[in-house]
Amino acid sequence: MALWDAFHNPVLLSALTAWALAQIIKLPLEVVCRRRWNWAILFSTGGMPSSHAALVAAMTIGVGLSAGFESALFALAFSLAMVVLYDATGIRRHAGEHARLINQMIDDLVRGHPLKENKELKEALGHTPLEVGGGVVFGIIVTLIMMNWLAR
Repeated sequence: MALWDAFHNPVLLSALTAWALAQIIKLPLEVVCRRRWNWAILFSTGGMPSSHAALVAAMTIGVGLSAGFESALFALAFSLAMVVLYDATGIRRHAGEHARLINQMIDDLVRGHPLKENKELKEALGHTPLEVGGGVVFGIIVTLIMMNWLAR
C-alpha cells in the first residue's frame, strides 16, 4: 500500500475537505462581516467556522459511518475530537484573552513610557463556543455529502 492510497480513503478525504472548506469560507465571511478582504485569514487561526472543529467532526462522523458507531475506532475518534474541541474553546481561547490583556498593557505603557518595540500579540488563538459549534456542524454536513458522493 502506497502513501498515495491514503487519498482514496473517504474518511480522510471528507475530513480534509471539511477542514479546507471551513478555512476558505472564512474569507467571504470576513468580507461580509468586516467589509474588507483579508487574504491572511486563509492561513490564520480562529474565526468562524473553526476548521479544527470541522476536521475532527468530519473525521469522527466518517469513522462512525464506515467502521460503525459502536466500534473501538469510533470511540478513539470521538475521544480525540473531544480533546481538540476542548482545546479550541478552552485553552486556546484563554491564551487569546491573555494576549488581549498584554496588548492593552503595552498600549498603556506606550502612552506613558515609549517602548523600543511594540509588537502586538495574536489575540484570536482560540474559538468561541459558537465558532466551534459552527465547525462541528459544517464538518458533519461535509462528511455526509462526501461519504455519499464517494460511495457512488
